Amino acid sequence: MPRSPPGADLDPMSTPLVVLTVATAIASATVGGVFFAFSTFVMPALRRLPPAQGMAAMQSINVTALRPPLMLLMFGAMLASVALVVAGVVDRSPWLLAGAAVYLVGAIVVTAAYNVPRNIELAALDPASPDAAARWPAWVSEWNAGNHVRTIAGVAAAALLLRAVL
Repeated sequence: MPRSPPGADLDPMSTPLVVLTVATAIASATVGGVFFAFSTFVMPALRRLPPAQGMAAMQSINVTALRPPLMLLMFGAMLASVALVVAGVVDRSPWLLAGAAVYLVGAIVVTAAYNVPRNIELAALDPASPDAAARWPAWVSEWNAGNHVRTIAGVAAAALLLRAVL
């Protein structure tokens, strides 16, 4: 009797679930790439500027970031990840569940709980004030620490989600 190829006895993911998973992986990786850009060259460049200029630039970036392109990408991936958590539980797929959970916790929860409060703090500061100038170096370091986590989470989520479809 001929043997089935390895993995042939496993139930394959449905086509819509594969499409959703791959699309979410691409979105997660793209979000991670945006965060990577900030960690590796945007924030270091802003830190090199005089504090008032760096702060004013970051305040402007934070306003611009709230526009649809980034928000649709981040929160579209969030909604898709919620659906993939459910699918991961139903299908008993640890890779699917892990990938979606890593994105939700590492990108969305860290953004909401860690980076957004720092952005709100920055928005309230007057870049020309001496107190704000003194706060700027620590603010950049703190903000970037959370951003490194978001970067890793976006890329790791993409890898885990792609592993789920393989």
